[in-house]
Amino acid sequence: MASTEEIRTKLAEIVNDVAGVPVEDITDEKNFVDDLDIDSLSMVEIVYALQEAYNVEIPDEDVKGLRTVGDAIAYVEKVQENKQA
Repeated sequence: MASTEEIRTKLAEIVNDVAGVPVEDITDEKNFVDDLDIDSLSMVEIVYALQEAYNVEIPDEDVKGLRTVGDAIAYVEKVQENKQA
């Protein structure tokens, strides 16, 4: 299971790759749309990359709830914990 810091680092790399946002600007409280200027197509790419990286399933209805970087990190952690249970 990946640690919070590992997930945060990987997510920052993904957002950087997809949207060109500098890694150091990607913090837990940043909103994907408002702060990082991520459009819906880029968000789909980010979610897909997260699913691939952590072998997790993120249903479309849950993607709407991933408003901030912290939301996405917490979601991946929760799914990982549920898989181990």
